[in-house]
Amino acid sequence: QVQLVESGGGLVQAGGSLRLSCAASGRTFSTYTMGWFRQAPGKEREFVAAIPWSGSGGSTYYADSVKGRFTISRDYAKNTVYLQMNSLKPEDTAVYLCAARASTWDYWGQGTQVTVSS
Repeated sequence: QVQLVESGGGLVQAGGSLRLSCAASGRTFSTYTMGWFRQAPGKEREFVAAIPWSGSGGSTYYADSVKGRFTISRDYAKNTVYLQMNSLKPEDTAVYLCAARASTWDYWGQGTQVTVSS
């Protein structure tokens, strides 16, 4: 079982930055792929970014809509994954959720609200 708790959301003006954190507890965090998703009102949940565990040989990957603006990273010592969001746009407004994947996206946090004003 993995528990995920997000933090760092808030209200920011367009062009600003935020850093989201996702603290994980439970077993085998280090071997899970970690990801961020978002869901805006009235829209389906969409993938934002993911980072595999270091032993997989994989690399980070991003949705086209955030590529070049968002950066995902993880700190194994702190069992935490981050999402640095720069050059934010009003269309980035959503609830951002952290997720962990072994074979499928098995575990989810409750989410943190990000609101970008124009």
